[in-house]
Amino acid sequence: MAKEGEHAARRSLSLSLSLRYFSLKMEMQSDHDVALSSTLFLDGVGEVVVQLSSDGLSCSPVDSDAITNYCLGVRSYLAKETKISFSDVYAIEPKEWGSIYDPSVAGTFLHGDHVEMHRFAVHGVVRPKKQPAPWILSEYIFGHKDLNTCEAWVRQLNSCTSNQYRRPKKLLVLVHPLCGKGKGLKTWETVAPVFSQAKVETKVIVTERAGHAYDVVSTLPDRELRSLDGIVTVGGDGLFNEVLNGLLSSRHKASYPPPPTGLAQNGDNYQNQQINITVNADDTSHTSADEGNSSPETSCRNDDNEPLLSTSQPAGSRVSNLGTQYRVNRPGDSADGPSVSFPNDWFRLGLIPAGSTDAIVLSTTGVRDPVTSALHIILGSKMSLDIAQVVRWKTSPSSVMDSPTLRYAASFAGYGFYGDVIKESEKLRWMGPVRYDYAGTMVFLKHKTYEAEVTYLEPQNINSSSHIPRRKRQKQICRTNCMVCNQPTPSESDRESLDGAVNKSDIYTDRDFKWSKLKGRFLSIGAAVISCRNERAPDGLVADAHLSDGFLHLILVKDCPRPHYLWHLTQLTKRGSDPLNYSFIEHRKTPAFTFVSQHDRSLWNLDGEALQACQVSVQACRGLVNLFASGPEV
Repeated sequence: MAKEGEHAARRSLSLSLSLRYFSLKMEMQSDHDVALSSTLFLDGVGEVVVQLSSDGLSCSPVDSDAITNYCLGVRSYLAKETKISFSDVYAIEPKEWGSIYDPSVAGTFLHGDHVEMHRFAVHGVVRPKKQPAPWILSEYIFGHKDLNTCEAWVRQLNSCTSNQYRRPKKLLVLVHPLCGKGKGLKTWETVAPVFSQAKVETKVIVTERAGHAYDVVSTLPDRELRSLDGIVTVGGDGLFNEVLNGLLSSRHKASYPPPPTGLAQNGDNYQNQQINITVNADDTSHTSADEGNSSPETSCRNDDNEPLLSTSQPAGSRVSNLGTQYRVNRPGDSADGPSVSFPNDWFRLGLIPAGSTDAIVLSTTGVRDPVTSALHIILGSKMSLDIAQVVRWKTSPSSVMDSPTLRYAASFAGYGFYGDVIKESEKLRWMGPVRYDYAGTMVFLKHKTYEAEVTYLEPQNINSSSHIPRRKRQKQICRTNCMVCNQPTPSESDRESLDGAVNKSDIYTDRDFKWSKLKGRFLSIGAAVISCRNERAPDGLVADAHLSDGFLHLILVKDCPRPHYLWHLTQLTKRGSDPLNYSFIEHRKTPAFTFVSQHDRSLWNLDGEALQACQVSVQACRGLVNLFASGPEV
């Protein structure tokens, strides 16, 4: 009896080893590439041969002639090879013993039956061929009778996906609960399970007041910031603006652009002077009232446009190569500055859209879809983004030279019509997001113009493309893997930030550019950092604006009859139109400009935030931050 039991045990072991050998086959293809091949069951398809390579999975039905096609809303599969790239896989999940639908097994009238076995799931994304379009979540459920086979596949797949470069492990998530139409929390609850499946650790903070996000980010210790792979906002462009300013207020190491008074009278040369400014870290001299914002009751808002903190702490160091030299000395800063500085190569910002317009998301991904944006973050997409650095030198003409106030904008800085819309909309907050339409109509009917002087940098060669009429210049649209944005500047290799990343913000010298001046009465003055696409302006304000080329698109709308301005605005709503090709519009591509106005209540619109200023300087900081995005897919 003992011998028979021993023989039975040996036969069982031999059979088990044989099954393992035929179902799980390892082949060494090279010293660095191991291929794993097994016959598994795929839910809805049946038996498939699954092969693992260094870049993904391939699945082929065992019966190559079989075609599965069943109805009543159930998915259909054709008998062809399916490839799943690891770059599109965000999670591998072991599942409990359960059923796999096998259409090849005779069962119900629908043809097929469910078979019980061990299972695991591969979670991925399907990118539609027609772009731009939202990415689609996909789930492939595999099964096998042998538990060890499933466990071996889970281990191997987790090993492959964990080696995917630049995927985040830990994120800080800031959620605006009242953005748009109060959908911030609901949007996060929709995408949060995807982050959990991908095993991305998230620390979630729900903002409670205006400026809360700015407070959180600006006071993050460097040690904690270095433990993160990035910061994600769930809201609109206003919340992203808060985080951007909180992050850069004390960590951006570039210097200020020159003030208007630092330029010579003819606007062609620089005055060579240096001013040292000491800034008190507790300075509260600039309040929201100074900036033309609303009363304290706006601290709880129902949309994504929140003001920044009432305190304005200028940032900057080193010497500007654009003209007048300014340096800020802060109490408590070491000679080398904070240990985390920008630009750098490792930290990224993410934006999950839940706002009123979501222009930044549309301009950087091509679609306004929370799931698509979440997948960009989880899969570790990365691209550089230009940021506009805005310095206010004077609040009003009657004020003395103020301490410089620094702001950053990721999409747009506008004056005149754009500032008036923000001002009027503050009085109509009870109307919700629709107040912007109403305020825009009222401001348009008033048709106010403003005297202003704009000095901007332009190439020394006056025959450059920036002066060629738009109808004669072919548009080069920014897109994924854009050649314009990826093109390095001539001296880029010689300058690196403290973290070893290329510093792209200081690339212009007076040998390459000269200052030119435009003076007159303007309906609006705008500087677009990106295309500023939105649902009402499908091509954006500047269709061929690039995300990381180091330039601003300066757009000056001169005084003109109201019907002409209306025609310009209506052209923005039409895809394929050219809203800037009019004689009353000046369009200049520039790395920096200055602005001077004698109006007492000069108000600027920075990504939806109000800033009162009659003297400002603006410069493009090339690739200042990195985004969890890959550029618009067009």
